[in-house]
Amino acid sequence: MTENKARSYGLLARFDTAGKLLSAASKVSRAGYKNFDCHSPFAIHGMDRAMGLKRSPLGWIVGLIALIGGVAGLGLQWWTSTIDYPIIISGKPLFSFQAYVPITFAFAVLSAAFAATMGMLILNRLPRLHHPVFYSDKFTANDDGFLISIEADDPKYDAHATRDFLQSIGAFEVEELKP
Repeated sequence: MTENKARSYGLLARFDTAGKLLSAASKVSRAGYKNFDCHSPFAIHGMDRAMGLKRSPLGWIVGLIALIGGVAGLGLQWWTSTIDYPIIISGKPLFSFQAYVPITFAFAVLSAAFAATMGMLILNRLPRLHHPVFYSDKFTANDDGFLISIEADDPKYDAHATRDFLQSIGAFEVEELKP
């Protein structure tokens, strides 16, 4: 039980403004830290680049699944109208693709919506019902806090050196996260 009390989850540093947070995120990334996150009450333009994050593959995933869904919808309509239940209506050919465009589009959009939702949840590793920053009494990113959290499982993490580094880049308050 005492081992759990002594364990540190990382450090949480508070900054004055969004500009200082953006600058600090860039410095943390350039210093070689990988397991860190920035918390602010609103989105900050350029934060992804400052943190050194790569572009999300979600767009490619959604596009591919939309294409597969559209092809599946068109294939289902083709199979039902030409193989399973062929009926000639008004002298039209069995596969009159013009009539199948709305359903094909609907299948593509429905598939893309499911792919976007599931892909976002999987890529963001959600749902995560608890995070170590919630142990902090000073975690107020929803109000006026501009925070950086560096997790203890980062390869470069050292409690004292990381605290000194965060203070040197402008953090006016650094808190150790413990359960």
